[in-house]
Amino acid sequence: LLLGRRPKDFDIGTSAHPQQVKKLFRNCFVVGRRFRLCHVRFGNKVIEVSTFRRLAPAEEGDPLIRRDNTFGSPEEDAFRRDFTVNALFYDIATFSVIDYVHGLEDLAHRTIRTIGDPVVRFREDPVRMLRAVALAARLGFKIDADSLEALRFLRGEIVKSSPARLLEEFYKILRQGASRRSFEMLHETGLLAYLLPEADAAIADQGERLLGSLSRLDDYRNAGLATPQDLTNSLVMGTLIVPLGIPLRRAMHTPRRSAVEEEQEPEPLDVRAEMAALGDPQVEVDHEAGSSGSPPPVSLPFARRDADRLRLILAAQSRLREVHTTPRVKHLLIGRGYFEEALRWMEIHGGVSGRELAAHWRTLGTEDASAPVSEAGELAAVPEVPGPRRRRRRRRRRPGPPPPSEPLPS
Repeated sequence: LLLGRRPKDFDIGTSAHPQQVKKLFRNCFVVGRRFRLCHVRFGNKVIEVSTFRRLAPAEEGDPLIRRDNTFGSPEEDAFRRDFTVNALFYDIATFSVIDYVHGLEDLAHRTIRTIGDPVVRFREDPVRMLRAVALAARLGFKIDADSLEALRFLRGEIVKSSPARLLEEFYKILRQGASRRSFEMLHETGLLAYLLPEADAAIADQGERLLGSLSRLDDYRNAGLATPQDLTNSLVMGTLIVPLGIPLRRAMHTPRRSAVEEEQEPEPLDVRAEMAALGDPQVEVDHEAGSSGSPPPVSLPFARRDADRLRLILAAQSRLREVHTTPRVKHLLIGRGYFEEALRWMEIHGGVSGRELAAHWRTLGTEDASAPVSEAGELAAVPEVPGPRRRRRRRRRRPGPPPPSEPLPS
C-alpha cells in the first residue's frame, strides 16, 4: 500500500495462540509443523493468521532454524523476520504503521536489507537468499551491499533448504510478473547454478529461448489476463522447462524402474518442436539435439500430476490448431478438464495467431455450453453417429416341466 500497489492478500499477526484462534473460528485450519499458523477460510479467500514469535535459539553446531514456534511479543516478532521492508506492521485500531527496524527508511530508498547480520540470517534460513532476489526483482529494488556480498559468499548453502520450499518459491517467482528479471538476477548472483543448472547454462549462453518464454509469461500476467490462481503449476512449470528441452519424465524425482518398465514408457513429447509449432521465432527444431547425451535431471521435485497435466496441455495444441473438425470432436475437446489451461498456453506462447485461435475456441466453448440438451442428457446440436447394428441374440428357452403321465387302463 505504501508503494501504491494492490496487495495480493492480507496476513494477520496476533498474540492469540493457534488453538485459541481455532476456537474463535470454526472455519480455521492449523497448518505447518516448522511454523504453525492458522488458515481462516471465507469462501475462496484464505486469511493467514500467525502468532507473534521470537527468534528461536539455534541448536549447537547447526545454524539452521528447524522449528519456529517460540511465541513472543510484536517487537520480537519484527526482529526475527528476514528483511526490514517485510517487518512493518499496520495497526487496524489506530490506522498507523509500526516500524521497529527502520523499514520505512529502506522502503523510501528502495533497498532490500536483512535484519541483523546477513551472514547469520542467511545461514539460519538459506531460502531467504532466494526471497531477497525475488523481492528485489518484483519491486524494482536494489539489494543492500552487505546483504548482496553475503548472498554471493553463501550461495552454496541454498542446497541445504527443503526442495519442496524451493519449488514453492520458484512457483511464486513465475507467477509474480517479473520472472525474467528474477532469473537474470539469480544467474548474476550465482544461485541459479545450484538450483537449476540447465537454466543457468541457458542464460549464460545469451540464449533468448528461456528468457523469451519468461517474458511472454510476464507480459500475460502484467496485462491482467490472468490472476496468480489462473496460472497453474503445470503452466508455469512448462514455461520454465519446455524451452530448455528437458523431457518431462526427467523433471520428476521418480524411483528407479526396471528395464521392462522403461521399454513400456511412451516416447517423450518433443517439447522443442511444440514451441516451434506455437510460433516461437527463437526456437529452431534440432532433432539431433540430446542424441549424444541426455541433460542432467532437474533438481527441483516437480510433481508427477503437474507433469502429466502439462503433457496433456502440450498434446492438445495440435488438435486446437485444427479448426475444421467434426462437432463431436469439438465437444469432446471442450469437455476436457485441461481445456482452459491449453487455451492459456496458446495465448501465452502462441503469438498473435495463438490468441486468435484461443478466442475462436472460447467462442465455441460458450456456444457448446448454451446448446440445448435432449432428455437423454446429450447435446441436441451434435448428431449421433450411427454405429454398426448389433444382431440381437435370441434368448434360449428353458425346457418346461414334463407333462403329467396318463393312468393306465384297468
